[in-house]
Amino acid sequence: MSLPRLKLISFALCPFVQRSIITLLEKEVPYEIEYIDLDNPPAWFHEVSPLEKVPVLLVDDEPLFESMAICEFLDEITPGSLYPEDPFARAKNRAWIEFGNELLGAVYTYSITGEEMGYKQNLMTVRDRLETLDEFFAGGPYFNGEEFSLVDAVYAPIFRMLRCLEDMQKQDVYEDAPEIARWAETLLQRPSVINAVQASYNDDYRERIQSSGSIFAQKADI
Repeated sequence: MSLPRLKLISFALCPFVQRSIITLLEKEVPYEIEYIDLDNPPAWFHEVSPLEKVPVLLVDDEPLFESMAICEFLDEITPGSLYPEDPFARAKNRAWIEFGNELLGAVYTYSITGEEMGYKQNLMTVRDRLETLDEFFAGGPYFNGEEFSLVDAVYAPIFRMLRCLEDMQKQDVYEDAPEIARWAETLLQRPSVINAVQASYNDDYRERIQSSGSIFAQKADI
């Protein structure tokens, strides 16, 4: 089966974009990519993105939005699957992806909030969620054991953000989640994860946090 022509509309720092790129790389799908400035998007962007978010995947010029819809579409049009075959295991994977979305929200708010209380609450939430994840983690090296999955694609960008934040402010968020710390290290060394961002990602992310004027930035060694 021939694949459609694919073009990913992206923002360089977006973790939702990263999970889509990781999936493209894992499934070895040819694609183009166009990075836009979400603060000043091109005029055509609202026509392809009803929610005015990235990523958007143009499939033979027809837009598909929402990152997990994109990842699952890519998984379904290519051989093999990044989901387990068993329906219940697959459903559990989707549940933990939603857990990851909630964790991502806490990490984001922790890093950019301008309120001391919000900073503390979200740091606590990040720690608590990682500890909960550690209790349910099966032992790796990946979420489903030996096989890389869409769950891994979802969590890898979160772990990348946490790595950058740890470099700016010494907060051992994995203190009570040693299994997750090992999982994070494994994912951050995987080629698809490494190549899901531009070479300037760390510097660009650091600059964005610094320019936010957040409580995190005020406390960070930057």
